[in-house]
Amino acid sequence: MSLAVVQTRAKQGVLAPAVSVEVHLSNGLPAFHMVGLPETAVKESKDRVRSAILNSHFEFPARRITVNLAPAELPKEGSRFDLAIAIGILAASGQVPRDGLSDYEFIGELALSGELRPVEGALPSALGCATKGKQLIICRHNAAEAALVERLIILPVDHLLEVSAHLHQMALLEPWQQQSPPNYPDNEQLNEVIGQQHAKRALELAASGGHHLLFYGPPGTGKTMLAGRLPGILPPLTNTEALEVAAIHSVAGKGLRNNIYSRPFRSPHHTTSAAALVGGGSIPRPGEISLAHCGVLFLDELPEFSRGVLEVLREPLESGEIMISRVAAQILYPANFQLAAAMNPCPCGYLGTQRCLCTPDQIGRYRNKISGPLMDRIDLQVKVNSIENHQLLNQHLPQQQTGESNQHIQQRVCAARKRQIDRQGKINSQLNSIELGEVCPLNKEQRELMNQAIDRFALSTRGFYRVLRVARSIADLAGLANPEVPHYQEALSYRPAVEAPDKA
Repeated sequence: MSLAVVQTRAKQGVLAPAVSVEVHLSNGLPAFHMVGLPETAVKESKDRVRSAILNSHFEFPARRITVNLAPAELPKEGSRFDLAIAIGILAASGQVPRDGLSDYEFIGELALSGELRPVEGALPSALGCATKGKQLIICRHNAAEAALVERLIILPVDHLLEVSAHLHQMALLEPWQQQSPPNYPDNEQLNEVIGQQHAKRALELAASGGHHLLFYGPPGTGKTMLAGRLPGILPPLTNTEALEVAAIHSVAGKGLRNNIYSRPFRSPHHTTSAAALVGGGSIPRPGEISLAHCGVLFLDELPEFSRGVLEVLREPLESGEIMISRVAAQILYPANFQLAAAMNPCPCGYLGTQRCLCTPDQIGRYRNKISGPLMDRIDLQVKVNSIENHQLLNQHLPQQQTGESNQHIQQRVCAARKRQIDRQGKINSQLNSIELGEVCPLNKEQRELMNQAIDRFALSTRGFYRVLRVARSIADLAGLANPEVPHYQEALSYRPAVEAPDKA
């Protein structure tokens, strides 16, 4: 029987649906037909496969070859099916044994010489392969990425001939052995930032509760340095989170990160387009917000971003995911990121000093690039003042104490998050209004305080609940069962962020 079935996997967002490559050889004029909704790169595989088979000293069948990629309704894109198609043709023509093919899944691009090249999205494919209990034959360059999946036998190969020898039981492939991770240098330390104790306190609160954060103040005060040190005090990724993040980077073609348990930190330039930020393209790919999943998205010079670009962040900030809809497909990408931003109070940055020459109209246009609904979603809005002369000069004294290290702060953050997970099963930034009513009960004095605050700060309903979440995080850092009045007062001190322009 001139029929062979080989298993492989497609790429669909962060998923890898199973695909059966069915190869049938029949009599008739030599031809090569491929069906099953293949896109251009898949159709071109017939030429790569033919040359790879011939250059590997196999015989390419001079018969009518039909390749079906099932299920037919699933779009197939990319060169990841090359190896499976080649093995299917060799099996259907009797050049490799068909017995045992069902024990493997084959993924890889073929060079004309028969060598294997890496493909994107290896990790989601490995996850799917592990759920089926099969062994994965893949390019050696993808093996380290696929090896993140536990209880999966990975057989790395460099050439089509190695796969043939393994199927013939002549030279068995050696399973990939996971190497011990190298030691990576510690993150930049928060105590390297001079002064700014109020901003450092806000940074610790943001890390403990997963709150969004905005620093504003004159240039050169350390706003960018502070935000860049947020990942260093966040808890390391769990195994599940590390796999989610690695899968997103895999399908985006970013490869394997150096330290998969470190929190992602993405800092796109202010000229970034909306599609680059949230994802897109004719074949939807993840954007910066998805690449920052479980980590930090830092937007420096926030008002310099296009207003239309900033507005696309509103829904992901609430839902933690992004649905990209195109004619070809609808893809849901996770986007549970923590937003950190920095901005100046006016175009020149020196509002309130003699150096500032900005007019009220210029200041208004500058700030109006950030809409009220977007600003309302930022929990901590912190003013970063200029550094005092004595702080700057004392930094250079010998044996000057510079503050706590990242490790000490991270321990407090981890302890606060543990209290949150034990109490409610999630961090504070993810609590809804009903859950907040249970974990933040307001007594009479606290009710009166919040009643006055709603009018004084013009708090929206969303803003009110965000104040409660921050107060809950402050209490968790202090190790208290319920927030107290000083905690609500501190939470209110972070809103609103930017003072109104008062220039004549």
